[in-house]
Amino acid sequence: MNLTERDIDRIIEMAWEDRTPFEAITYQFTMPEQEVIKLMRREMTPSSFKMWRQRVQGRATKHQKLRTFAQGRFKCSRQKQITNNSISKR
Repeated sequence: MNLTERDIDRIIEMAWEDRTPFEAITYQFTMPEQEVIKLMRREMTPSSFKMWRQRVQGRATKHQKLRTFAQGRFKCSRQKQITNNSISKR
């Protein structure tokens, strides 16, 4: 899979967002959860990756099947303003 730097930054951004499920990343980038984890491990510092894994492990909002709310897609009011992800180690 050939991803641009912009795609990688967006995937990292989506993975950090609490309410964006892995299924949304798979739908948009055809990248399954395990590949997202590999990308995060590769692109982030070890301490940032460890912190991210602790946040998402078992989090119901990161897996569509575990969600309890019936509302549609959540969109942060600041979402359009987010650019150039500073979380990645580039």
